[in-house]
Amino acid sequence: MNITATIIAKNEEKNISDCLASLDWADEIIVVDSGSSDRTPEICRKHPKVRYFEHEWEGFGKQKNFAADQAVNDWVFNIDADERVSPELRDSILSTDFARYDGFRVARENYFGRRWIKHCGWYPDHNLRLYNRSRCRFAERLVHESVECPGPVSTLQGNLIHFTYEGIGDYVARMDRYSTLAAEEIARSGRRPGVFSIVFRPCFTFFKMYVLRMGVLEGSTGLLLSLLYAVYTFLKYAKSVELIEERQR
Repeated sequence: MNITATIIAKNEEKNISDCLASLDWADEIIVVDSGSSDRTPEICRKHPKVRYFEHEWEGFGKQKNFAADQAVNDWVFNIDADERVSPELRDSILSTDFARYDGFRVARENYFGRRWIKHCGWYPDHNLRLYNRSRCRFAERLVHESVECPGPVSTLQGNLIHFTYEGIGDYVARMDRYSTLAAEEIARSGRRPGVFSIVFRPCFTFFKMYVLRMGVLEGSTGLLLSLLYAVYTFLKYAKSVELIEERQR
């Protein structure tokens, strides 16, 4: 079965080479760049399997669907620049029976700095990444996009290695952007978060990650991640209330 790998990227020169190297099994690689000012375009254009496109940013879901639309093959494997296909996952993809399914989930091996986080809900963290584009599409959300696949779905063996955050500074920098996008999604939905969402949802996020999902077993890192995600939850709901009030005025 011929497979196209798709990547959306911007200023990923420190990640893109290793990501592309882990895709040597793919028949073609589509890279959609939304305005890099570093060496990302140069690195991609030198790769023999890469077809490189520049496309103005439209949001995560739309950008990934645009990438899939450029593929020669119906079967698409979507990957981010900070992810790597492990040898076990590669072998599983190449030996799988495509005829029976419309999509396949993969387990993500998520890292915080140099540490693989196995609790806090960070593993196995299944994501549907290999799919038939004629029957499946990404939901066109601004953030937290996922593949919508109405047909049968299976799970592949092996991990997709994900260098999620370099550390606290990297998380905080991205938290501001992602919480703003999430707030926009909430505002668009027509829901107006109340006191429960702003006060209690962050508390439950911490409890879920640290206690229910055994973040306590990760030591101080588990505590830190649970607190950071609680802050993110607070910010997205607080920003959504601010956004809704601004539009009403």
